[in-house]
Amino acid sequence: MDGASKEPLHKDYYKVLEVDYDASDDTIKLSYRRLALMWHPDKHKGDNDVTAKFQEINEAYKVLSDPAKRLEYDLSGCYEINQYTLREYLTRFKGMILTCNGLGIDHNSKWARHLRELKPH
Repeated sequence: MDGASKEPLHKDYYKVLEVDYDASDDTIKLSYRRLALMWHPDKHKGDNDVTAKFQEINEAYKVLSDPAKRLEYDLSGCYEINQYTLREYLTRFKGMILTCNGLGIDHNSKWARHLRELKPH
């Protein structure tokens, strides 16, 4: 390896859309619209970097706006701690951490529902 920084294989769609990891559907939609308007290729004719950014924003929204895809993304996401600050890591995984430790998280959360589905009956 040459030590150059490389782009992670797994994109952090929450960072792409500039939202918190526990963002509501409405927050995700508002941020998507704001970023899509800002990075729309028609506003930046001929700039391939802008087109790539716009496609990345659309890709992130496609996943995070669909509840099933978002849950799958959250559960199979990137767990490389070196890609996050401690605050980002704890914010992203607080639902899973609290659910796994039984620390009073809402039992209707996506993490709690997923854990109930995994338990053998």
